Amino acid sequence: MKRIITATVQDRGGVLNRITGMLHKRQFNIESISVGASEVEGVSKMTFVVEVSDDQKLEQLTKQLNKQIDVLKVSDITDRAMVARELALIKVVSTGQTRAEIQGIITPFRASVIDVSKDSLIIQVTGRPDKVDALIALLRPYGIKELTKTGVTAFLRGQQPEQVTELNSLSI
Repeated sequence: MKRIITATVQDRGGVLNRITGMLHKRQFNIESISVGASEVEGVSKMTFVVEVSDDQKLEQLTKQLNKQIDVLKVSDITDRAMVARELALIKVVSTGQTRAEIQGIITPFRASVIDVSKDSLIIQVTGRPDKVDALIALLRPYGIKELTKTGVTAFLRGQQPEQVTELNSLSI
């Protein structure tokens, strides 16, 4: 089962490497990872999408993350009300005849063309991962020259209390 895990961490060199190394050693498959600054200076937020086979493995994952010195807080937000988004840039083969057709496909997805060349378009789309994947599937028949996705970034909706599995002695 896929799980969305968020970790609040100290913004220091090597933190990402240590955390991904720990996940690799314990054979967790990271489907996507997104890391960026948070609202607190010196603190970053990581969002992982990981494949976890059962609740015992999930518990092992959160405990191992909490053991990392630079990790301040870990939350599994998979089953909570959350906002999750992903960004994709897609370079699609395009001729004069197919441009209007491609524009018609991307409009319902609220995607936009951000670059046009003689033989291709670069399309930007953001949204839930399933929405991004659906647009990619519709564009494949035209020929995708290049594709890159950011990975999921997410947090809880509204005023939900965070269900923190464990808090290190460091505070935000």
